[in-house]
Amino acid sequence: MKTNENLIHHFYTCFKNKDFKGMQACYAENATFNDPAFRNLDAAHVRSMWEMLIKKGKDLRVEYNHVQTDGETGTAEWVAHYTFSTTGKKVVNRIKASFVFENGKIVQHEDHFSFYKWSSQALGLSGILLGWTGFLRNKVRKRAAENLRLYMEANH
Repeated sequence: MKTNENLIHHFYTCFKNKDFKGMQACYAENATFNDPAFRNLDAAHVRSMWEMLIKKGKDLRVEYNHVQTDGETGTAEWVAHYTFSTTGKKVVNRIKASFVFENGKIVQHEDHFSFYKWSSQALGLSGILLGWTGFLRNKVRKRAAENLRLYMEANH
């Protein structure tokens, strides 16, 4: 459906332009989000996550392509280029996104990427040695959740 395809293009165009309010408006009130770092976010948390990532990602650059929709679902591929603030290391993260739509809004958004490749770039040696382990994945998830909680406390 063209409307949903346009929604994905609008979402990533806003992302490229660092317009988090435009991105936030793409989500339904009952939206959910998951990726390897941020788990089981509701609409309020996913909106805050994008705001936090854009505001803190000083050198963030986003590219996207391969947008496809089929009825109430869609996919896209995107690449994030940024410096991971914790370590100062450069990251190029290649992501496959999947979406479910209802009434012209995103109700489910999942981003899939190689946690090992990401952690190897973002964390350096510890990511290379431990990026395949559940231990490191859980540590990163806890840190991401805590950073989001603190951001929301301070900004909302």
